[in-house]
Amino acid sequence: MSAAYRCFASCAFGLEAVTARELKDLMLSDIAARDARVYFLADETGIARANLWLRTADRVYIELAAFPAATFDELFEGVRALRWSDYIPKDAAFVVNADSAHSRLLSVSDIQAVGKKAVAVSLMEGHRVSVLPETGVRYDIHLKLLRDTVSVCLNTSGQGLNRRGYRVANVAAPMRETLAAGLVLLSGWRGGALADPMCGSGTIPIEAAMIGSNIAPGLKRAFDAEEWPSFARAWREERSAAEQQRSADTPVIFASDIDPKAVSAADRNARAAGVDIRIFKADVRDFSRTDCLVLANPPYAQRMGEREAVHRLYADMGRALAGVDKKCIITADESFERYFGARATKKRKLYNGSIRCTFYQYYR
Repeated sequence: MSAAYRCFASCAFGLEAVTARELKDLMLSDIAARDARVYFLADETGIARANLWLRTADRVYIELAAFPAATFDELFEGVRALRWSDYIPKDAAFVVNADSAHSRLLSVSDIQAVGKKAVAVSLMEGHRVSVLPETGVRYDIHLKLLRDTVSVCLNTSGQGLNRRGYRVANVAAPMRETLAAGLVLLSGWRGGALADPMCGSGTIPIEAAMIGSNIAPGLKRAFDAEEWPSFARAWREERSAAEQQRSADTPVIFASDIDPKAVSAADRNARAAGVDIRIFKADVRDFSRTDCLVLANPPYAQRMGEREAVHRLYADMGRALAGVDKKCIITADESFERYFGARATKKRKLYNGSIRCTFYQYYR
């Protein structure tokens, strides 16, 4: 019988509502959004489905327990008290990672060492062994401390869900796949023509093409829990089902950039993703289409010497895109609207990595 687990999908600040909507669309239950987390209930099948299909989440965790701990003794006893042998085989290769915020236990390395020892003691007791070879399947345990409360989690994803497996070529400062997908979903795009006139390595148009063709973003990668004995069958079934759900419809996606290296990178990445995008070299100042949604991530002018050139670019963009009814632009520059020459219909605060940005949405 499948077990029901309390889980959460971690995500970037500002994307919680989008991730929650994704989880609801995946028919998962008890969905509750918190800061950079969205909680839900799922069995092994639901966890596999969430990993394969979530476009805007960073990782999927099982939360095994939460308890207060202001000392390392309390941390050790709380972690040891869990029946780790119910979750982890005796030969598992297990690692303990940690983070701490606003807690008296601040040393991440010490938290990890104490946690590792506590898990090892519990495993040896539960499996009735004196040695743990750690030669088997990988289990990634996370101890997340916030305000002296420890959340004990299993990372089912392994590497972040942004690692789709298609990024074979890069340019400077590429956007994360999860944020790119979030921008597409927030834009209100429903499958008509879409253009990114400053595409860089192609992340935004590739994510749009995958959404428009109903391609599961996790199909080209592996996950830690995929190898766990109690999850393996559910994962095989969900992966097989996802492979059959690609739509025959191909959305019309345009991707262009003034940099020929970016155009080459976007083309290579689109081919690796298995999506059909019309990619070409062009200057955004020459943009002339009016029959599509424009979605763009222009330069942000993070350094003083860049501001004048970037502000000129924003003004040129405003003129070039004036005839476009629907356009969405993300930037960290708070003066964007002034130089672009128009106030946005909607604005949303998001983070591109650690950079606080605004997503400007224009609709007519």
